[in-house]
Amino acid sequence: MIQFRLLSLLGFMIVFVIGSAIIRAQTLNHSLSSFDTPTINIGLLVPEPDAVAAKHGAELAIRQANSNGGYSGLPFHLIFHSVEGPWGTGSKLSVKLVFEDEVVALMGSLDGRNAHLVEQVATKSRVLFLSTWATEITLSQAFVPWYFRCVPNDDQQAIALIREIYKKRKIANVAIIGTEDFDSRVAAASFIRIADSMKIATPRQFVYRSSMQDFQPALDEINKYDIEAVILFGKPALASAIIPVLQQMNINLTVYSSLTIMDDQKAISPDWDILEGIILVSSGYWFTEKGIAFQKAFQEAFGYQPGSSAAYAYDGANLIIEFVKKYGPDRNKMINLFAEINYKTGVTGEIRFDNDGNRVGIPGLITVKNGKPVMIKTDK
Repeated sequence: MIQFRLLSLLGFMIVFVIGSAIIRAQTLNHSLSSFDTPTINIGLLVPEPDAVAAKHGAELAIRQANSNGGYSGLPFHLIFHSVEGPWGTGSKLSVKLVFEDEVVALMGSLDGRNAHLVEQVATKSRVLFLSTWATEITLSQAFVPWYFRCVPNDDQQAIALIREIYKKRKIANVAIIGTEDFDSRVAAASFIRIADSMKIATPRQFVYRSSMQDFQPALDEINKYDIEAVILFGKPALASAIIPVLQQMNINLTVYSSLTIMDDQKAISPDWDILEGIILVSSGYWFTEKGIAFQKAFQEAFGYQPGSSAAYAYDGANLIIEFVKKYGPDRNKMINLFAEINYKTGVTGEIRFDNDGNRVGIPGLITVKNGKPVMIKTDK
């Protein structure tokens, strides 16, 4: 909690510093209610320049919308920026997107820290912010009525894993392995907090500065204490480094992971081979008719199979597009009415929002067999 307060304080300081830019831009009285640009712009922020999977997902949605006439003949247009650079870059780029590029909404396929900065700009400028990747729970606890996320948050993912591990499979001796990056730490903390609220014993936790560290001390303790299941919280590099070792060490050890372990947003297909046999939080688009059609169209357009970040960005862009088609490119209507959306045809499933802007529902789980994702039947 202290760490989050420090993060929020730093973020607000950055936004305060650039606040004069917001005020100057507002004096220009740019309003999308009277729509005076030749395209309907949607802003997308990603963590680094080569994190293009989300960009491709959003681009595919926009291409499809424009092939169907756009909005009253006006095309949709994606404006894409990377927030890589000095701390606060995301704030400055958000201001640019809102007041110079006149986007109807901001999308972010970002980590939690950068998503907080974008949320603060969206709050001050009264522009909708739709998160398609950040899962950190406090993003929805700032109580910004025009903040939404179409990806399951850390608490929802924790519930899905806890139900499978502790309730369904009756596994009690569990360990968590994660890294010190912000998203990994807060996801693990959410899991521990939810487990504690369900009167479940706190799992052993091993935290590493990076996936390049020596995992042997954790492996020794896993053997020593007869750990039955390991949960991974981190990025694909963690999976690539530790899953083969875990699988060789103990064939009876079940490995679980959160959503982020399988997708680093690069232009590569998911590495199903490295994930063979583990159980993951699912994005849900591998099994439905619409999801399969999305995979085919994405492969044809960009030359690789879409991962989760591409799927959620595709759904996020479609949410904004569908809203504009129904109500027009009006920012005020968007912040007032977006919460009413019930998008039944998302490739990641039906999308509705609760009062805090979280996506409603607990995600499903998959396992990987013979290099392919397989749905797991879950107990509610």
